[in-house]
Amino acid sequence: MASYYPPVGFHFSVAFVGMSDHADTRFTEVGGLSVEMGSEEVPEGGENRFVQKYPTRAKYPELVLKRGLLKSSAVWNWIRDCIVDYKIELRNVDIILLNEAHQPLMTWHVIGAWPTKWAVGDLNASNNTYAVESMQLAYQYFTVDKN
Repeated sequence: MASYYPPVGFHFSVAFVGMSDHADTRFTEVGGLSVEMGSEEVPEGGENRFVQKYPTRAKYPELVLKRGLLKSSAVWNWIRDCIVDYKIELRNVDIILLNEAHQPLMTWHVIGAWPTKWAVGDLNASNNTYAVESMQLAYQYFTVDKN
């Protein structure tokens, strides 16, 4: 019987579908890949002690991506166009978990993403760190491929 070891969480790639800039795949952190069932609470008529809880729809939190600050990138141009110029263009984003041979293990296909926030981390002369940019993306849903 072969032993199973969970994959490492630090070997991944992020691809913005339709953007071919290789620098735009190098992110240091991805957060917000989750789904939650929404619910609605309805008080039971005539019985104040009980509340019925009913499922509504799936909810997806915003995706948060972080990386070292780039001076120029296609993703930054897209974010600027959406947030500053209000030219909203939905993009699909693939988050790919890789194995030790750099082959995909799992791929999350994030559908209909658009930026809601961009920020650069605090600049501090007393810290020995690099400048980090973060971006928040709202999206419709995601699917998962397990390769």
